[in-house]
Amino acid sequence: MSLCSSSWSSRPRVGPPFILRTSWNDPDLHFDAERLGQGRTRLVGALRETLVAARALDHTLARQRLGAALHALQDFYSHSNWVELGQQQPHPHLLWPRQELGNLAQEGDPTCSDCEELSCPGNLLGFTLLTSGYFGIHPSKPLGKCSHGGRFDQSSSQPPRGGINKDSTAPGFSPHHMLHLQAAKLALLASIQAFSLLRSRLGDSGFSRLLDITPASSLSFVLDTTGSMGEEINAAKIQARHIVEQRRGSPMEPIHYVLVPFHDPGFGPVFTTSDPDSFWQQLNEIHALGGGDEPEMCLSALELALLHTPPLSDIFVFTDASPKDAFLTSRVEALTQERRCRVTFLVTEDPARGQGRGRREVLSPLRFEPYEVVALASGGEVIFTKDQYIQDVAAVVGDSMADQVTLPLEPPVVVPERPLVFIVDGLLQRVSVRIHGEVSSFWIRNPAGISQGPEEGQGSLGHTRRFGQFWMVSINDPPQTGTWEIQVTAEGNPRVRVQAQTSLDFLFHFGIPMEDGPHPGLYPLTQPIAGLQTQLLVEVTGLGLRGRPEDSLPHFSHVILRGVPEGAELGQVPLEPRGAPEQGLLVASLPPTLLSTAGPFSLELIGQDGEGRDLHRASPQPCTVVPVLLELSGPQGFLAPGSKAPLTLRIASFSSPQDLNLRTSVNSSFSLTSNLSRVRLEQNESAWGRLWLEVPESAASHSVVMVTVTALGREASPVPPTHAFLRLLVLAPAPQDQLAAPVHSSGPIFTSVSPTLRPSPLVTWGRAGRGLAGNPWWGTVGGVLLLLGLASW
Repeated sequence: MSLCSSSWSSRPRVGPPFILRTSWNDPDLHFDAERLGQGRTRLVGALRETLVAARALDHTLARQRLGAALHALQDFYSHSNWVELGQQQPHPHLLWPRQELGNLAQEGDPTCSDCEELSCPGNLLGFTLLTSGYFGIHPSKPLGKCSHGGRFDQSSSQPPRGGINKDSTAPGFSPHHMLHLQAAKLALLASIQAFSLLRSRLGDSGFSRLLDITPASSLSFVLDTTGSMGEEINAAKIQARHIVEQRRGSPMEPIHYVLVPFHDPGFGPVFTTSDPDSFWQQLNEIHALGGGDEPEMCLSALELALLHTPPLSDIFVFTDASPKDAFLTSRVEALTQERRCRVTFLVTEDPARGQGRGRREVLSPLRFEPYEVVALASGGEVIFTKDQYIQDVAAVVGDSMADQVTLPLEPPVVVPERPLVFIVDGLLQRVSVRIHGEVSSFWIRNPAGISQGPEEGQGSLGHTRRFGQFWMVSINDPPQTGTWEIQVTAEGNPRVRVQAQTSLDFLFHFGIPMEDGPHPGLYPLTQPIAGLQTQLLVEVTGLGLRGRPEDSLPHFSHVILRGVPEGAELGQVPLEPRGAPEQGLLVASLPPTLLSTAGPFSLELIGQDGEGRDLHRASPQPCTVVPVLLELSGPQGFLAPGSKAPLTLRIASFSSPQDLNLRTSVNSSFSLTSNLSRVRLEQNESAWGRLWLEVPESAASHSVVMVTVTALGREASPVPPTHAFLRLLVLAPAPQDQLAAPVHSSGPIFTSVSPTLRPSPLVTWGRAGRGLAGNPWWGTVGGVLLLLGLASW
C-alpha cells in the first residue's frame, strides 16, 4: 500500500481489508472457471515470490505476495467442490507443483443442474470430478457448468442457475452457505501448511519478520564525502556503532543496513547488508575526499537510499552542503511518504567553507529549503549544528529515534510571546524536549506550575544538555500528567520537538469503499484524491500492552485535521469503531471541503483512557490531497534478466479539467519507454497508456527496480505534481527450486482489451465517473501497496 500511513511502531499489527482491482476478476487468482491447474501455478508462484522477497529483505513486497497466495489458497476450498466431494483434509498436491492435481472436470463435462433458489444444496451432478464455478461474463460460462453464485455473479442467472461458492453463511451471497464452516476449516489447515513451508525455508527469525511479529527495522546513512566532512563522517561512524551495540539482541535491532555516499558530481553506489560487522567495515572505509562547489548530489543519494530502505525506517543524512539536485525535491518528498520513512538531516555550518570549497556565486539563504521540504513531508527534521558538536547532536538524535512518538504542540511553531502547549498522559514516559536555533532563552512549565530554564545540568523538571544552538531536556520519570507549556525567545525560526515513549500509537490509511463484487473492501490510496470521496481508517496500536489486563480500553472519538506547517484547524472528523474493540480499527469519511483544499495536512487522534483522562496522539508524517489519480501496475511476478515487461498507466481527474505533462524515470542501466507524454482530461475523465521496461541481461538477481511516473501541470499551471512508484524485483529463473517459477501470463486478465501488449502506441480514453465500481483497469495506486499483516488481494 503504498498508503499513506504513519507510525514507527514496533508492535505487530493486522491491516484493514484493502483490495486490489487488477486481480479482482482474474479466475486464475481465485480458482474460478475451472482454472484449477492455472490457479495452482499462480499460487505456488506467489509463495515462491514471497520467499524471494523476504530473503531480499523486501518484506512489504513479501507480504503482498503472501496475501495473494493465502487468498488464492483459501478460495480453492470455497470456490471448488473439494468439500462437496467429502474430503476431510486439504488437497495433498495443491502446494507442490510437481504433483498432478488429477481428476479434473473437462470442458465437455456437465457439472451443475439448474437451481432457482438462493440456497442450492443439491445442484452438483453426481460425479467425482474436481470443478469450480464461473464468475461474471469473462470467461463466459459453458453450457452445463456451475456458477460461482450470489448477488454479484452475472453468470448465475444463466442456465444452469445458482452456484456453488461457500464464501459466507449468507444464502444471498453463497448458494452453498451450509458448507461454509467445513470449507473454512480446510482453508485454515491449508494455510497452516503454507506457513509451515515458509517457516522451514526462512527460519524462525525470517518468518517472524515476514509476519511483522518482529519489526524489520533498518539503519540507513546518507553521507557527504567531500573534503570538509571529516568530523561528520566520524560522527556517523560513532553513531552507527552506538546504535548497533545499543540495540543488539533487542526487538529494535536493525536487520538491514544501508549506506549511500555522495559528493560532486557523483553519488552512490549503495551498500546494503544484513550483517552489522560488514556494515561497520564498509562505513569505516569511507573517508573525506576532495572538495568541489558547495552544492552536492544529496537528494539523488537520498532517493537511492529510500529505494533500498524498508518502510517505517529512519534515514540519517550527514552533510554541510545544499543540494545540487533540488529538482528532485518533489519526487523525493513523495517517495518518503510512499515508503513512510523518516528523514533527519544533520547539517553542519563549515566556518572554512570559503577556503575549503570553491565558491562561484553568492549562496542563497534559501539553499537548504529542499531539505526542509523533505523533512516536513517525512516527519523528520533538519538540525543545523557545528563541527565540534556534531557527534553529541547525532548521539542525542539517534537515541530519540527508538520507538518514540512525537507529541503535538499548540501552536505547532514558535510564535513570539505565546507559549507552546502539549499534553502528557499516563501512558507516556521518557518525555524529552529538543530546541534548536538562535535561542536566547526558554522555559518549560509543568501542570503544577513548576518551571525550568535553559541552565545545563539537573533541574527541577529534568536534565538539560546544550551543544551550541541545540538543547535537549530529558524530563524526569514519571512525568506529571496534564498540560505542559514551553516558552521560547529566539531570533529567526527556532524548532521545538517533544517526544516520548509509549505503548499506544496509531497508523492511518486512506481508501475508497468497494461494496460491489465478490470481495467487498477498500480500494487503497497513497494520498486522498481531489474530488473523490475517501474514507480514513485509523488503526490504534498497542491496545494489548496496557498496564493491567483488567484496565478498560482507551476510547477515541475523533481526529483533528490541521494544515501543515502553520497548524490551522481544518476540521474535526468523528470516528466509528469497526470490529472488536481490542482490534482498534476506526473509520471516518473525509469532509468534501478538505478534498478541495490544497496543501499538506496532519492528523491528531483524540480520545480518553479507561479512566476518562485525555489522550492525544499526532501523526508525524503529513499527507496531501493530490489533484489526480495516477496508477502504475506491472507484471504479477518478478522480472527476469533480459526480459521486456509491459506496464500499465492510468490517470484520472475527478475534480476539474487538467492539462498535464508526464515524465518517467527508472534505475540506470534499465530502459523505459512510454507512449503517453501529455494528457488533457476533463472532469471525471480517464486516460490509459503503456510503458515497456527492458531489463538488461546484466541485472543482478534480487535487485530492486523503481519505476516512477510524474504528472506535472503544464507551463505556469499551479497544479502540484503527482507521483506513482512501482517497485519490482529482478529474479533469475530457478527451475530446480521446489517452489519453481510459474509459467503464466505477465499480467491480470482484463475485460476491456486483450492482455497481450504490443509495442505500438495506444492511448485508451474513457469517462472516470463512478468507474471504481465497474472498471477492471484499476491498478496499483502509487505503484506499491503495503498490505499490512496478512491482508489479501
